[in-house]
Amino acid sequence: MAKVFNDPIHGHIELHPLLVKIIDTPQFQRLRKIKQLGGGYYVFPGASHNRFEHSVGVGHLAGELVKALRAKQLEELEQEPSMDSLINDRDVLCVQIAGLCHDLGKSYTRFSVLHHEDASIFMFDHLVDDNNLKPVMNKCGLITEGDNENDLVFIKEMIKGSLKNSSPQNEDYSWKKLGRNNEKSFLYEIVANKQNGIDVDKFDYFARDCHHLGIQNNFDHRRFIVFARVCNVDGQLHICSRDKEMANLYDMFHTRNSLHRRAYQHRVKMAVEIMIKDALLKADQDPHFQIKSSEGKTCSLSAAKKHKEAYTKLTGRGFVCGEAAQIIQRIMCRDLYQLVGEIKVAKFDYGKKNEDPISNYTYFYSKFNPTIGFKIKPEEVSSLLPECFSEKHIRVYWKRRNDKHLEDAKKCFEAVKKVLLFYLMAVVLLHQQQCGGKLSMQSTCILRIKVTLSRMPVFTYWTKRTDGLKEE
Repeated sequence: MAKVFNDPIHGHIELHPLLVKIIDTPQFQRLRKIKQLGGGYYVFPGASHNRFEHSVGVGHLAGELVKALRAKQLEELEQEPSMDSLINDRDVLCVQIAGLCHDLGKSYTRFSVLHHEDASIFMFDHLVDDNNLKPVMNKCGLITEGDNENDLVFIKEMIKGSLKNSSPQNEDYSWKKLGRNNEKSFLYEIVANKQNGIDVDKFDYFARDCHHLGIQNNFDHRRFIVFARVCNVDGQLHICSRDKEMANLYDMFHTRNSLHRRAYQHRVKMAVEIMIKDALLKADQDPHFQIKSSEGKTCSLSAAKKHKEAYTKLTGRGFVCGEAAQIIQRIMCRDLYQLVGEIKVAKFDYGKKNEDPISNYTYFYSKFNPTIGFKIKPEEVSSLLPECFSEKHIRVYWKRRNDKHLEDAKKCFEAVKKVLLFYLMAVVLLHQQQCGGKLSMQSTCILRIKVTLSRMPVFTYWTKRTDGLKEE
């Protein structure tokens, strides 16, 4: 039967019985042990929330958005009878499951070569098989076998997210998704929207993180859902917002920028997370620290990504011996790595490098023509743009316990900072010319600097990027 959750962000929310079945599995329950903000809990006392509650919230919001889109569709059936099956009950349930399971692969470890979306798909398969959920899904009307509109494939495709497809009007156009056909392309924009970053995942973690951090959230996701609708854009259906809601969407990116500056990239938070990473590396090298996998076998932390049962146990807890335990003890005693210095590598004006997610990748509709989507012209949004869209930083931390030489290290860093910054900016400008204005930290020269720093036993480094489209 359906279950009601009393959520501090969304109030009383009711979830489908199948979603409750998924929640009541070991693979999903492990998310209770993973803090949403990682090392942020050591800086912000209220940031104790975890991936479990965030995932429940995303599952709820995914259902709210897809149901709102279907309600608007039903209002238009008299004008467009062909839209009768645009969103059906199977679609609604699949979208909710994708929202609920989008973070299943999250872990504190940095060993996995998988992106967290790929790890989530890996864990979703394990959850379904280990708990024999296919018969339950079939009873709920889902299709779990075959190649034609397989709902399990559809759910995993939504978790993975979908990059922008070319227009159906182009000669090179081809629809590459297997879970649903091109007529339902907009469903891929609900959970993980790789086109413009506007999705229910962000709706929940902005609201939830701001609530627990004590930071003002200026973005109203409820208003976005009210004004969202499916519109035709060059022969393809997209989720569009009312043109007057443009300011609300910019508030979303303002909020994201504020969270990155004040919380996600906080220097102490990052020091804690670097220390946890170092503890994981030490634990991986410790022959006494092994994780049980299937059939009674054990494996190291770095090998756990290949074993579903072992991956289920990766929560960032359990450092009980050796050097790993010593590093964790330093965190407990607030004996943290110290910041030596920071270099701002690049700063781009928001929207001036074709990177503005609103004017370039988001569609709107007008009151007088609510079925056709269009882009807002850049000159119409200039007054709403923040001063900076993307930043790159490099931080250097001091790892030794005593700080006798810390001041000397800071002086040395300041001495080479100008030379290093000049060198990095030269790399940035060269890379801009090669990549049409898009900056990537995968530049060979910058990687050489990273490697040099990492080889020094008393130093560690950290890089960050903040922008409106992607988090790294």
